[in-house]
Amino acid sequence: MSEIIDFHAHAFPDAVADSAMAKLQAEVPHVPCYLDGKIDSLLYSMDDAGVETSVLCCIATRPKQYESILSWCRQIRSDRIVPFPSVHPADPEAVERIGQIAAEGFKGIKMHPYYQEYILDEPRLMPLYDRMCREGLILVVHTGFDIAFERIDRGGPERILRVTEVFPELKLVTTHLGAWEQWDRVEEILIGRKMYMDISYAIDFLGKDKARDLIVRHPADRVLFGTDSPWDDQRRCVQIVRDMNLGTERESLLLGGNARRLLAG
Repeated sequence: MSEIIDFHAHAFPDAVADSAMAKLQAEVPHVPCYLDGKIDSLLYSMDDAGVETSVLCCIATRPKQYESILSWCRQIRSDRIVPFPSVHPADPEAVERIGQIAAEGFKGIKMHPYYQEYILDEPRLMPLYDRMCREGLILVVHTGFDIAFERIDRGGPERILRVTEVFPELKLVTTHLGAWEQWDRVEEILIGRKMYMDISYAIDFLGKDKARDLIVRHPADRVLFGTDSPWDDQRRCVQIVRDMNLGTERESLLLGGNARRLLAG
């Protein structure tokens, strides 16, 4: 069994974690959280769940947050925490920022169409995708609807497909099993294609049987384990995967093998 890698986790600097978590919980008071948003708590959770490495997904909600996020990512990166900094599409220096992220040895970038107010396939994003391709960076992007926002299609399956058709070499990781709460269209047009999907925050909404069906119909080397911690419990998520009876090889690839290969890129 390969090491377990959580490809979709979140945390905040200690100085702002309490306020950030309070703000996020106020937006979705019905959604439980399992940690306090701090790195030490994430590491404790990882130890408890048997997770060796977590990809820490940062989101710049304003262009001016780029520098502070990048600085924090420098401080926290380790063998166990692999931070993905963030660029904001409204930043006039976003393309150059991508080059800096790559030059400093980071493996990828996290973006979010709702928190950053963009549409996945709009023209102003194309230079960013092009630079990510040239730098060989992974892009983890929120796809599908978002539980905290009005259901406007900013990153649905059709938009994902357009981006991948223009940039087939983009190392794109679609989150939430392709597109959160747009799974009918995921099944129709994305399942079976050579694109990465993480399974974060999807199985409880789909149900285990339907989630398993989508997972086993997707290429075994393109599904990644992700939890969206602190919004789900890492230990519980690992057990859910193990209870799916995916077979030794597929389970091993999903829990860590695919992520290790992608990060080694």
